[in-house]
Amino acid sequence: MVSARSLVISISLAVLSMPLLYAQDLSKYREFHLGMNLLAAAKQLDVKPSEAKVIYQRPAVIQELVWRPQSSYSSSAQADPVKEVLFSFYNGELYRIVVNYDRDRTKGLTDEDLIDAISAKYGTPTMPAAKIISSSPSQVYSDSEKVIARWEDSECSINLFRFSYGSAPGMLVFSKRLDTLAQAAIVQAIRLNEQEAPQREIERQKKQDEEKRAAEQAARPVNKANFRP
Repeated sequence: MVSARSLVISISLAVLSMPLLYAQDLSKYREFHLGMNLLAAAKQLDVKPSEAKVIYQRPAVIQELVWRPQSSYSSSAQADPVKEVLFSFYNGELYRIVVNYDRDRTKGLTDEDLIDAISAKYGTPTMPAAKIISSSPSQVYSDSEKVIARWEDSECSINLFRFSYGSAPGMLVFSKRLDTLAQAAIVQAIRLNEQEAPQREIERQKKQDEEKRAAEQAARPVNKANFRP
C-alpha cells in the first residue's frame, strides 16, 4: 500500500515536472509549430500566403516563406536578435525553420552563451559530431555547417550552428518525418527537371523563334511604308 507521504512526493514531482515538459516541446519555435499549415503561418507573420515562393511543384509542392522581423518598426522588432527566418513547407505543412541571427546583435556571445539561452527553453542538449544543411533547397550549392549543439526527440530536431560566412549564429528546426518526405521529394524533383531539361529547351527556343517572327511580321508593313532608299 502506498503511504500518504509517498503519494504526496509523487504528486509534487509530477507537478514540478509539468513546466519542464512544456518547455521541452521541440516542435515549437516562438509562435510557430512544425506541421502548421501555410495559411496559419502566413497569418501569424501578417503576410499573404501568395508571398510564399514555390520551389518545386512535383512530386510534392515545396514552398518557402521568408520573415524579417527587423523590417518592422516596432520596438520589439528593433530589439530582436533575429535577422531572418526561412520557413519551408511540404505540401502546405511547415517542416523546416532556419533562423539567421543578426551578427551585430549577437556580437560577443560565445557558444556557451547561446547554448545556455536555448537550453532554458528546450532542455539539455547533446554535442554531436555532425553537420547540417542550412541553405535553401532552391540554391544550387548547399551550405554544410557544423552542429554546435543539438536538442532532439523522436519527432523533432533543433540544431545550433554558426554560418560559415560571417560566423553569425543560426538555428535549424525540423520535423524528422516531414523533412524525410520533403528531401525525398526534392531529390525526385531535381531528377525530373534534369530529365525534362532538353525538351524544355526545345520548347523555349521554339517560343522565342515564334515571338521573333511575330514581331517582324508586325513591324514589316510599317517599316516597308516608311522605307526610303
